[in-house]
Amino acid sequence: MPNIRPVSDLRNYAEVLKEISFDEPVFLTTNGRGRYVIVDMKKYEKTKAFIKLMGKFAEAEKSVKENGWLSNDDVKAALGV
Repeated sequence: MPNIRPVSDLRNYAEVLKEISFDEPVFLTTNGRGRYVIVDMKKYEKTKAFIKLMGKFAEAEKSVKENGWLSNDDVKAALGV
């Protein structure tokens, strides 16, 4: 179950920070609506890297659709092998 707290709970930020773990972010609300998420830094970095990787996959997929696949010989030539 998600940990949802009003942003006013940040007055006692040490208590809020204790509740954050790798897979358990704290969701903060303002006027009863979701506004912020506090996540563990390692989880943030992992998520950021995942998004970047998915972007690279999307670029590769677009390239394959537009230009087709490279042959083994073309890849070896490009890599200098």
